[in-house]
Amino acid sequence: MISAPPPLLSTAKVYLVGAGLGPVAYLTQRAIAVLGRADVVIYDALVSQELFDLLPPDCERAFVGKRGGQPSTPQAKINQLLLHHYRRGKQVVRLKSGDPWVFGRIVPELETLRAHHCAYEVVPGISSAIAGVGLAGIPLTAKDSGAGFFVMDGHDPHSWPWPALAQLPTLVILMGTKNLSLLVNELLRAGKSPHTPMAVIKNAGRPEQQTWEGTLADMVEKTQGQSLAPAVIVIGDVVSQRIIAALPPLPLTEKTILVTRAADQASQFTELLHQQGATVLAMAALEIVPPTDWQPLDQVIAKLGDFDWLILTSANGVEFFFQRLQHHSLDSRALAGLKLAVVGKKTAQSLEKFGLKPDFIPPDFIADALVEHFPQSPAGLKILFPRVESGGRAQLVQELSQKQALVTEVPAYQSACPGHMPEEVWQSILNQNVDVITFASSKTVSHFRQLLAQTSQANGYEDWRPLIDHCQIASIGPQTSERCLQELGRVDIEATEYTLEGLTKAITNYVHHNP
Repeated sequence: MISAPPPLLSTAKVYLVGAGLGPVAYLTQRAIAVLGRADVVIYDALVSQELFDLLPPDCERAFVGKRGGQPSTPQAKINQLLLHHYRRGKQVVRLKSGDPWVFGRIVPELETLRAHHCAYEVVPGISSAIAGVGLAGIPLTAKDSGAGFFVMDGHDPHSWPWPALAQLPTLVILMGTKNLSLLVNELLRAGKSPHTPMAVIKNAGRPEQQTWEGTLADMVEKTQGQSLAPAVIVIGDVVSQRIIAALPPLPLTEKTILVTRAADQASQFTELLHQQGATVLAMAALEIVPPTDWQPLDQVIAKLGDFDWLILTSANGVEFFFQRLQHHSLDSRALAGLKLAVVGKKTAQSLEKFGLKPDFIPPDFIADALVEHFPQSPAGLKILFPRVESGGRAQLVQELSQKQALVTEVPAYQSACPGHMPEEVWQSILNQNVDVITFASSKTVSHFRQLLAQTSQANGYEDWRPLIDHCQIASIGPQTSERCLQELGRVDIEATEYTLEGLTKAITNYVHHNP
């Protein structure tokens, strides 16, 4: 029975979104906007973990991926999930790899949505059939060797008219690596020259991208024993025109860098690394969440006039403190009479979003420098310090207290360890595709070690340490470096300016001197 449409004022909508090749860099602006306000995301296999960093913290997730030879979610179940969440009044994102219109099984889902009068929108993505080939340096069309191309599904080679296909200048085959030998044999049997150039592009657009180049005669042998899926197969003379490096390389070209910042803080660092040519692999090693109890912060907010200084040492502290002010229908005017001290440029920039400028920023972007260079004698000053609930450095409070300051520290947020390491990150580490692992805080070091250890154990590796022997360890500053030495046994790169820009510069300099 077809249900009635929702009320006219309902904000419910289903977005069928193409995730493209995986990385955020290849995502459309429309897709980014839709993901940023999603209530529920129902996603396929091959969707990059990096895209989940765009989702709101409270977004529900449901995996419905389909992979060859593995249990998969029935299409009817997926259709019911879409309807269920739509009827809850949610903004639902059906996240598909590549482009939904290209082998994306979009038709049955659209038919279901239309039959039940659901509001929907299709957001196209970049298909690997086009962009994946381009990222391997292969032109899909060329003046003398490729007047056109044909895209096909390689699941069922027996169903295709091979004599006709053999006459086409360029074939692009998706989901065909399982039947690679059969595809090659069918083309040869149909009269295609064994000397026809051919390429297999695995994980196109991802850090672990690989390309095998050969001919119809030798490609099966060249890829023997290799795990090829997911891959794009290209057959035609255009492969011979492959251009591997068309532009002068940037400093971090061909380097894959793992970013371990919290999901909502990784984008800036990612962009800095992208500008230097790096391939970035994102792993949220921190989850920033509200404190266990708001009451201590609420109590001090009720008596802000009793304090002389407010100290904020992180952008998270700023965001959560002002979030709580707004909860009580207050704004920056409630801080009249308070002097503000912050640690670091980013913390100052976060403060400026609320129309405030700090009265004091220490010359070095570390908490210890705040005490050393404090602009007046701390003795007798009443200082409010909203901070992380647990695991933060106690030295700042201890040193101010030793100087007779009256410090009130209250939890403003909590930083937790995620439940698991993304499969994409694990595979990249396992396959030695990560060149540098970056850490912008001590907690990310501890959480990374914890996640790597438990993932290694779950996959039969008794010792996780050899898995990162080939990786350089990069730290944002001395405190983080100390934690790297404790948890990982070494640190290879340390920023001289304790900012993300400084860390990017340090990595670039290291790679320049250690090619």
